[in-house]
Amino acid sequence: MRLLIAGGGTGGHIYPALAVARSLLARPDRPDPPDLVWLGGQRGLEAELVREAGIRVRRLALRSLRTVDRSVHTVLDPIRLGLSVPQAAAILARERPAAIFTTGGYVSVPVVLAAAPLRIPVVLWEGNAIPGRSVRAIARLADVIAVSYEAAGRALAAAHVPTYVTGTPIRDVTAISRTAARARLDLPPDGPVILIFGGSQAVRRFNAAVSAALPRLVDRVHVLHVSGESGYAAALAAREQLPAEVRGRYRPYPFLRDDMLAALVATDLVVGRAGSSTLAEVTALGIPSVIVPYPHAAGHQGANAEILAAAGAARIVADEAFDADALVAAAGIAVDEPVRASMAAAARGFGRPGAADAIATLVLALAARRPLPAPEAVDALARGAAT
Repeated sequence: MRLLIAGGGTGGHIYPALAVARSLLARPDRPDPPDLVWLGGQRGLEAELVREAGIRVRRLALRSLRTVDRSVHTVLDPIRLGLSVPQAAAILARERPAAIFTTGGYVSVPVVLAAAPLRIPVVLWEGNAIPGRSVRAIARLADVIAVSYEAAGRALAAAHVPTYVTGTPIRDVTAISRTAARARLDLPPDGPVILIFGGSQAVRRFNAAVSAALPRLVDRVHVLHVSGESGYAAALAAREQLPAEVRGRYRPYPFLRDDMLAALVATDLVVGRAGSSTLAEVTALGIPSVIVPYPHAAGHQGANAEILAAAGAARIVADEAFDADALVAAAGIAVDEPVRASMAAAARGFGRPGAADAIATLVLALAARRPLPAPEAVDALARGAAT
């Protein structure tokens, strides 16, 4: 059986799709793993990340990261999109997948448009509480919609497509224990730890807040800080300015690729943005969070954060209000055991560590032309056993 995954651009579209791909390849109920092919675009991260995962990649003419500023690409992007529809149709006709899974975004548009006349069933996933424009445009052509938030399902109800709340597909968060994670990062087995990362966009605001707050932070907690490449030298310099007896409490990193899961498992509080994948891993692990939504993402991150904050799992700080004082106040959660425990319990209520398996089940049901599972069964599979 051949299955096609369509996605590209940013990690928010690629990593969830890779999680579903891993689930499809590791299904215990299928001795013969499916043949996976990935369909992406130009300019995005998919060419590198997907090939590293050992999945064959084909690429459309369009750029999977659509241009938002005015340039020559403002004219060329619609042309590339138009050319990509017959290109996608030719690829689908050649590959003949039994089903398609797509994580939305610009790449999904020509793929879903091409799949409809070929009668190839599609599972479309939306990771934000407010559906993106691409998902809204093609939702009615999908056979199944999977969403991370109930609000997104309500927003897409007009498409009249079976919709499941699966959460965001993530990696296996049980792959490392808290004890092993702390040992791996050379952290003490007990004592509060906070993890601070601003993602790839507007990370300078986070770095400035950490730099100004650092002496007050290390008096109370151990700090894991992802500064980005551009801020790493300054972070190291700030570390050297600390008194020797507390210097080891501050651990700056330019990035945390292989050790990001260990950092999450080891921490007591996350301070960061509100991307769907970040929040999915934080809630699956039952970690309290202080969220600083990225203000230039069409309101997606703010809407994601508000749902967790309303349930008591997170606190929100507006981007323009995030400074050293706000960061020190946030760190107080890590040392306030009753507050931290209450927020952790609320976070676990949102956790869906089995989201990838739930979506893989839907994809395989469509591919085999079997009846779709009951929403209750998919929900139970998605919720899994949060750690």
